[in-house]
Amino acid sequence: MRNLLFATVVSFFCLALVVCGGGGNEGECDLANPNCADGLVCEATQDGKAQCFSPLTIKGTVIDAIDDAPIEDALVQAVDVNGAAVGTSARTDSNGSFTLTVPATRDQEGSPVLDSYMLRAQAAGYQPFPTAIRPAIPLDASVAQGNNDDGWTIESTLTVIKLLPLPGNTNTLGSISGTVLAADSSGVLVIAEGSGRGRPGFTNSDGEYTIFNVPAGSYTVVGYKAGVQLETSDVTLTASENKTGVDLAESSNPLSTVNGTIQIVNAPGGLTTSVVLAVDSTFVEDAARGVVPPGLHASEIGSGAFTIEDVPDGEYVVLAAFENDQLVRDPDQTIGGTSIVRITVPDPVSGNTVNLPESFKITEALEIFSPGADGPELVTSATPVFSFANDTSEEGYEVHVFDAFGNEIWMTEIGPSSSSLDVQYAGPALEDGMYYQFKAHSWRVKLDLRTPISATEDLKGVFYYSSNP
Repeated sequence: MRNLLFATVVSFFCLALVVCGGGGNEGECDLANPNCADGLVCEATQDGKAQCFSPLTIKGTVIDAIDDAPIEDALVQAVDVNGAAVGTSARTDSNGSFTLTVPATRDQEGSPVLDSYMLRAQAAGYQPFPTAIRPAIPLDASVAQGNNDDGWTIESTLTVIKLLPLPGNTNTLGSISGTVLAADSSGVLVIAEGSGRGRPGFTNSDGEYTIFNVPAGSYTVVGYKAGVQLETSDVTLTASENKTGVDLAESSNPLSTVNGTIQIVNAPGGLTTSVVLAVDSTFVEDAARGVVPPGLHASEIGSGAFTIEDVPDGEYVVLAAFENDQLVRDPDQTIGGTSIVRITVPDPVSGNTVNLPESFKITEALEIFSPGADGPELVTSATPVFSFANDTSEEGYEVHVFDAFGNEIWMTEIGPSSSSLDVQYAGPALEDGMYYQFKAHSWRVKLDLRTPISATEDLKGVFYYSSNP
């Protein structure tokens, strides 16, 4: 009886102090210094406090987009809406499976609410995910299944990541890895810049990164994120070498500001657009897209001025109306403000304030009806039909098709139309599992030159082909 009474008293004090279980906390906790019991995590609650709960995990697989084979040793991480890595990162096992633990705001019952995540994945021999034309779809924390006893899990078709195999022989490609040694080291875009196109990677929540698929050669490793200025690191890679310890220290160089103006013409009133800075070494000229570091973005811009602050040193391509907003950079290069703009930061003349010399002219885009009007779309026909809106003063159109690596695989020309256009693909055989994008622009002759006057949007018209869906 005495032992039972003693156990009851101990249990009462454990509940009152919520510190039993080896000193772990099962009630309220401190986010800055969590002390939760084994198997629990300290999470923010909707009332502004924090409490120990069962963790939220994201479970999924990484597979080959062409044959659905599992990909082992792929690096997977979750990022928030700002591109910052959150929670743990993971390497896939022999089945291509991964599990991530991510933070989530909780309600009073411990259910995850509010937060959303997007997944990133990289692997040797594969194109990273996501890319400009293969966006990651957000995962909502509130859809997690489970309870506070067994834990919470997000697992669905959205957590199956399909990577595209790189063309050619990838056996001699190596990797570069290291750590960003800065206060804000999460989600930094890290690029190996050398001969040819820059090879990108991103840091996880601990500031660690790996850049896969790097050919032998000499590189400068550079980090990019708004508000973060880093030293660079030079590295030489031999064939198939996996170089480690390439760390990037924080730099004392000041950050810069980029200023410019937007002029929206020949478009419905009330539309706004955005401007992003893409790293020049990643820019694909024909497809007009590149990798944008987290935070180097100005949004909801009408006709008038824009500013992008806290820009780290580097070479950038300034892209206006790049995102889906019914607008597109005016392609008419017989007028000012329509060409691709490249800048050096800091500017050799004006220093840390970079002022673009002329305004961007933005016009209404040619609307895409299918495929890819609202996101990447499955097509099962080997000769899909590209449908888009007509222009009002055109003399003809060009239609271009690119693969996921930015290579143009087909182009055709058609005459003017007074109604929407349907153009049937007649190029090389489409590859199962491959992603493609069609782009169209209208043109007319000005100053004895064929001049583009409008175009479909930069990130629409994306489709992927399957002969056996």
